[in-house]
Amino acid sequence: MTAIQGPLRGLAWTLGPLVAPSPAPLPSAPFSATLLDPLRGPVRLSGRLHEGSGPFVVLLHGLGGHRESPYMRRASAALASLGLGHLRLDLRGADRSGEDFYHAGLLEDLDAALQSPELRRRGPLVLWGFSLGGHLALRYAAHRPEAPLAGVIAVCPPLDLATGAVALDGWKRRPFLRYVLAGLCDIYERVAARHPVPLPVQEARRIRSIQAWDERIIAPRFGFKGAHDYYEQVSAGPHLHRLRTETLVVVGAQDPMVPGRSVLPSLRRAAATVDARVVPGGHVGFPRGLDLGEQGPRGLYAQLARWAQRRGGNSV
Repeated sequence: MTAIQGPLRGLAWTLGPLVAPSPAPLPSAPFSATLLDPLRGPVRLSGRLHEGSGPFVVLLHGLGGHRESPYMRRASAALASLGLGHLRLDLRGADRSGEDFYHAGLLEDLDAALQSPELRRRGPLVLWGFSLGGHLALRYAAHRPEAPLAGVIAVCPPLDLATGAVALDGWKRRPFLRYVLAGLCDIYERVAARHPVPLPVQEARRIRSIQAWDERIIAPRFGFKGAHDYYEQVSAGPHLHRLRTETLVVVGAQDPMVPGRSVLPSLRRAAATVDARVVPGGHVGFPRGLDLGEQGPRGLYAQLARWAQRRGGNSV
């Protein structure tokens, strides 16, 4: 593969899942949980709950995404095909409820979901996150060793948030940047209709970089000194040596949004419980025949669903 083919193929793998049809909605029930935020007070989380047996999987979306994002639907379909119960969780505000907006390190959201009556009675639990959701899953497992987790899956997680923000803000990635910022602004506008916010909505919509968003929106809302203080305090990469839970990290070798240079240093220092796979692929988009060594159909979602199934001790 030439130097030109690599990036172009990464773009194709990234864009392909966004334009491909999503699976039809599966039977599910509404899920809600409430956390107490020091500034907002009660904040409600929502999601869709899918019944099933075996290990129970909590699916976490990426930056600007939500429970209906195509990759969340595809993961849900793969889990349902194995009969696995799971939750497609919206981080705070992702459901456009106007309750609040989220960032990459809100462990409280996962505390509320995992401690809810619907999930307390289930187990073993597996966290499966995409991009920012993968980062959050890793951070949670590192900082909540007492949590009843049987496994963690992180797909294309940004482990060094500062390096990741710089990469995402690069000019070659402007289409992705506009897509992500549009989703964040949509959430922000709903919150602004109900609560005080750091900037007027129209000023927030003029932000053109993730670093500026984190500096002007995330940092003041959550009490960080600035974007780099947020990145330093929240990045999961420096804490991967603390992981005691079986963990699978999948990195796209041609990822245009979370390049390898921003994740490989952290993965090299990770605990022995972390199985990191650098495979052909873009950002949350991979070849259809991706083989991660699991029995059964190939492809990212089928292979990861099978990995999650084995966390329940069922190897058939």
